[in-house]
Amino acid sequence: MKPTHIEHLGIAVKSLEESIPYYESLLGIKCYSVEEVKDQRVKTAFFLVGATKIELLESTDPEGPIGKFLEKKGEGIHHIAFAVDSATEALAEAEASGLMLIDKVARKGAEGMNIGFLHPKSTHGVLIEFCSK
Repeated sequence: MKPTHIEHLGIAVKSLEESIPYYESLLGIKCYSVEEVKDQRVKTAFFLVGATKIELLESTDPEGPIGKFLEKKGEGIHHIAFAVDSATEALAEAEASGLMLIDKVARKGAEGMNIGFLHPKSTHGVLIEFCSK
């Protein structure tokens, strides 16, 4: 598994309605997509900065992963996502090397990507996501 690039940085926010205009002003670019991912209990908003995306994440359920993150840590960087050829294969390689997984196989995420997460307990406190098309 060799990442080709940083696919996106995920940032947890309390409100997309408030955060989108802030990031549009800060970055000087427009949000190009807002999407709800129901099974992850989150609404996302994307900005393209060069070859890397910024993904804003708003919880749709306080008991969902972003809701719990916001309650515990507040707004801020939630995860870093790396583009790989196959998220499922990258997860298998990570597990074989002794890393703890959140996802054993890839699942569908925003923008139709196949995604899978490594547990931050085995990645020096950073939530790592693998993404593939």
